[in-house]
Amino acid sequence: MIHEALTQILSTLPHGVELCAVSKYHPIEALREAYDAGQRIFGESHVQELQVKQPQLPSDVEWHFIGHLQTNKVKYIAPYISLIHSVDSEKLLLEINKQGIKHNRSIPVLLQLHVAQEETKYGFTPDECKELLLSGICQGLQGVSIRGIMCMATNTDDILRISQDFDRAHQFYLWAKSNILTDTNFTIRSWGMSNDYTIAIEHGSNMVRVGSKIFGAREY
Repeated sequence: MIHEALTQILSTLPHGVELCAVSKYHPIEALREAYDAGQRIFGESHVQELQVKQPQLPSDVEWHFIGHLQTNKVKYIAPYISLIHSVDSEKLLLEINKQGIKHNRSIPVLLQLHVAQEETKYGFTPDECKELLLSGICQGLQGVSIRGIMCMATNTDDILRISQDFDRAHQFYLWAKSNILTDTNFTIRSWGMSNDYTIAIEHGSNMVRVGSKIFGAREY
């Protein structure tokens, strides 16, 4: 079933759009099935769960952290994490940098933009993120590599609202790419989930985070 679901999702993705399979709350057997079907990027949002799963899959898996990350938990995933999608504060960015230096690596991250019409979502407002980038802080970091932007759209059935949220993130990405983060590594636009990823792709996304359409309902 997972193999068929993965194949179906991948068939809808244009060339150049990557799939992060959101595997949080799903058992290791489900991840193995997805791995056997060719999936290599998995998204987790709880450090403890990730710590249990990471040793049980082959070393060519790319583990992405997609949830809210507490600064005191960074040290546990710093040695192996492939991408942290959810950098939502300067404090967290600096802690990841510190842990990257400690482990002699430059940890890839995305800056999380808050563009949704909801107070519950984490992230920088576009103005806050602009201020961070213009401050020059990011340019001096040795243990972190800013690879792109992540966001979540408003949780609504209003396609226009969702499109506007994604478009706002894409416009911010284009501004940052043209003015601040001009190197070739700044390329990732991570937006779009199971219910809105096709809209996200129409508005600049090149990495979608899909879980329930692959693994079914979560097992809490």
